[in-house]
Amino acid sequence: MTITSSSIIKDVETIRKNAPLVHNITNYVVMNTTANALLAIGASPVMAHALPEVEEMAGIAGALVINIGTLSDAWIEAMFKAAKKAEQRQIPIIIDPVGVGATQYRTRTARELIQASAPSIIRGNGSEIIALCGQEQKTKGVDSTSESDQAIDSAKALVNEFDCVVCITGKIDYIVSGTGIIQVENGHAMMPRVTGLGCTATALCGAFSAINQNYDMAAAHAMAVMGIAGEMAAQNAKGPGSLQVNFIDALYQLSETHIKEYFKA
Repeated sequence: MTITSSSIIKDVETIRKNAPLVHNITNYVVMNTTANALLAIGASPVMAHALPEVEEMAGIAGALVINIGTLSDAWIEAMFKAAKKAEQRQIPIIIDPVGVGATQYRTRTARELIQASAPSIIRGNGSEIIALCGQEQKTKGVDSTSESDQAIDSAKALVNEFDCVVCITGKIDYIVSGTGIIQVENGHAMMPRVTGLGCTATALCGAFSAINQNYDMAAAHAMAVMGIAGEMAAQNAKGPGSLQVNFIDALYQLSETHIKEYFKA
């Protein structure tokens, strides 16, 4: 299974035309970055985690993104409530199991979440996907100690268990589904030096899945756009700080010409 520059362009244009509302229950560290990235690509982000409103917000959203980066008991309750509402409405649920494998609290929370409301897409690094699958795996805080290709078998197991799409990000991104594996090779080596870009990838999965119900293609398109924007941003970046600013600008400026030029088919 492959994606093409034309299919990426089509989805980007649809996002910009429809501006889907993406409901994020995400962590303090990345709220600003992910909101700006969603706005730059053309989506409409909302960050809402308060218990009295999460169900109502999930009731009007086009996709729900749950990121467990900065956990608390109250936020966990909100995640379960929002996910249940999203499941009832049959809108895509995207889970980012940040730091799974680092502590029992994180690992248990992530497993219980995906068991309670089956996700459409799980996006994580190699270590997170291996740990989420229930295998012994220690992460370095929230950083991966495993390459993305080392997690493919674990991703397949999650796909079989939850009938979902699993997106493993790293030097090469692998999108694993019941119909096969899509490989995306765009990106830049400086991107892991910017906090929150992995979480941004998850948020973009939310935007693309809101307008494309082929969730494997939606995730692959999101990863391609992430990688292309990262390469564009790196051209004039002096370090991670300017890369982050340039990355948001690259998402905003992303055109058909850029996608055709940069996409590694």
